[in-house]
Formats: sequence, C-alpha cells, structure tokens
Amino acid sequence: MLVFAGLGNPGAKYADNRHNVGFMAADAIARRHSFSPWSKKFQGLIAEGTIAGDKILLIKPQTFMNLSGQAIGEALRFYKLGPEALTVFYDEIDLPAGKLRVKVGGGAGGHNGIRSLDQHVGKNFRRVRIGVGHPGVREMVHGHVLGDFAKADREWLDVLLGTIADDAGLLAKGDDSSFMNRVTLALRDKLVPTGDDDRPPPKAPNTQSPKAQSHIRQARPQQAPAKLPESGPMAAMLKKLFGKKD
Repeated sequence: MLVFAGLGNPGAKYADNRHNVGFMAADAIARRHSFSPWSKKFQGLIAEGTIAGDKILLIKPQTFMNLSGQAIGEALRFYKLGPEALTVFYDEIDLPAGKLRVKVGGGAGGHNGIRSLDQHVGKNFRRVRIGVGHPGVREMVHGHVLGDFAKADREWLDVLLGTIADDAGLLAKGDDSSFMNRVTLALRDKLVPTGDDDRPPPKAPNTQSPKAQSHIRQARPQQAPAKLPESGPMAAMLKKLFGKKD
C-alpha cells in the first residue's frame, strides 16, 4: 500500500486558497480513479482506491496545516508503513505559479505542513511541490497563500490538477521524471507563468511626454528662442538698456 496525502486547511472558507492546492490534487485523483467516498479516520478524511495496480490510501488531514504530520503519521503507523511509502502534494511559493517539482527528502522550506511531517514521519518521503508563486515581499506571503486562486489561474490550474490525476500512476511507480515531463508538456501550450520572461524590458519613461510637463508647457508649443539682433538701431537700444558694452 502507498499513501498519497494532500495538504490544506479544513473548512469551506479555505477551500479555494492557494495553501489548499494539495487538497485539490487529492480530490482530482480521487475523482479520476473512482476512489471510495471520503470518510473520517486518522484525524483526517481518507479515500481508498487503486492506481496502476497499486493500492492507494488518499488522506486529507483535518488537523489544520501546522499539524498535518499528526494525521499522516497516524495513518502510516496503522499500516506499518515508512516514509518511503508516502507522497505529499502541497503548495510551494518558491516555484512560479504553474510549475511543479518532485523530489524525495529535503527541507521544509518554511512550509509548516512539511515541517510537521518531517517531525512526525521523517524526511524521506516524496514531495510534489506545486508552484503558487511568491508575492514578492515576505510580509505579504501569509495573505498570498491564504488568498484564493484568481479566476485567470483556473486556466492552468485545471490542466495541472487534471494531469496530476491522469499520471498519478507514474508517481506510484516511482517514475518522478516522467511525471514531471507529462505535467510540463500538458501546460506547454497554455498561458502559464513559468518564470522565463521573454518579454522585452520596459521602455525608459519619456521625460518630455505631455504627462511629464506642466499643463502650461503642454498648452504652449515648444519653439526655439528668438535670436537677438547684433547690429542696427534695435541692437544699440538693447545695449544701452542692459548696459552691454562692446
């Protein structure tokens, strides 16, 4: 038996949060592979099914994110499984939105759910990191991950979740590279933020544009300064007026 766990926070108010993309992945897998209905066990919601010939237990901890390891650790101990039998789906702010990476082991990277898992089950489990992007400022991270996906995000998110569900058998077989390639190919023709920005750099602001000038200068056409006469009666008068001497 293998355990696939999606991380998130329980309750309708969190359902569409970026932090709940792990729950979304677990739901997509359950639907695609006709798992049993969700039921309560191990301080979480569980569903059972088979993928690529492997029996899979899906679990969504209901302990809130920071205590995810309690529920998943309880399930692993009940079935006498080690961390190598566990695959966890969760959000990753250090990946651009729409990117996905898989690795076994590693650090928590500031993710409280993964930190809890490291404490309760050890670090040698498979981590499916689903990029949700970084808001750019550390102080905005909390609001970003607990904010809902935008409507525009559904274009890539639905494709990504569908591909995770379609190709979950590759994860069950340990073929992580092929799994990541399938996701990349599925998203290739979609408008997905990838972090590879090929757009030309923005043009430098035109300081002489109308917006950069006062309203008086906008209304007055720019003309070359008038040339003063150098000889004749007018030149003599100006010299006398301003005291200019030859």
